[in-house]
Amino acid sequence: MLGTALLVTLFRATLTLQAQQLDPNSLNTTSSSVSSSLASLAAPTEAAPAAAIASAELPDDPSSFLYQKDQKDILPPPVQTTNPDAVAANGDQQTKRVLGIVPNFRSVSADLKLPPMSPKEKFIVAGKDTFDYSALFIAGIQAGFAMNSKSYPEFGQGLKGYGQYYWHTLADTASENFFVGGVGPIVFKQDNRFYTLGHGSFGKRSWYAMTRVLVTRRDNGNETFNFSEVIGSGASAGLSTLWYPKQYQTWTKVGQKWLTSDLIDCFNFWWKEWWPTANRYVFHTH
Repeated sequence: MLGTALLVTLFRATLTLQAQQLDPNSLNTTSSSVSSSLASLAAPTEAAPAAAIASAELPDDPSSFLYQKDQKDILPPPVQTTNPDAVAANGDQQTKRVLGIVPNFRSVSADLKLPPMSPKEKFIVAGKDTFDYSALFIAGIQAGFAMNSKSYPEFGQGLKGYGQYYWHTLADTASENFFVGGVGPIVFKQDNRFYTLGHGSFGKRSWYAMTRVLVTRRDNGNETFNFSEVIGSGASAGLSTLWYPKQYQTWTKVGQKWLTSDLIDCFNFWWKEWWPTANRYVFHTH
């Protein structure tokens, strides 16, 4: 409508100019007429639109609309501390064990930033994951499931067979823990701890946790590809062929164990991310 009215006005002005045969004395009058017409188009002709414009509440900085974010997506700044057991004011606490049994020594509560670990400290944490009494107990459960499903028929059944499954499971666990949590982080200068996100939707937190298999932090705090996890678990899978029968010493078997190890760690990161929340809401523990 505005464009149509503008064209009509200009057309009328053109006819007026032609009628006056470009009289210099009439140019000023015509220019004023055109300006008046344009001004009348720009001004609101009804009371209601004028009132709406007058009552509109505009921000001091209109561009702020472009940068508005959901408050849930804005993460609080990390709290720098040397205490690995510290808890941020608005975060949930990671415990050293889940349900008092499962080792959880490498998990860090949300919103914390810890100093880098020394090579010695990385090996100590890997050792605690491997030789903790609960790790020995969990290996026993895993060995029982493996024997029940006859994963390696050559091991046999009964007490002797269970012993075979048990020590192989312990060897696999130790190899995995030391390559992924010790050797890898030292060689690639990466942090072997899991930093809880602790904020956001279920999907956001779950995605963050599961992608920690591929993404980790360097000792300086910057994110990087998780060479410690991917290459470490592959090295562990390859090394494990030394204590299994020859028919399992193939690239296919190594690849299957490698992939299985990473998928298990993916699930481990997921439940570690949600453990503090479950601990607070289900067990009412902060």
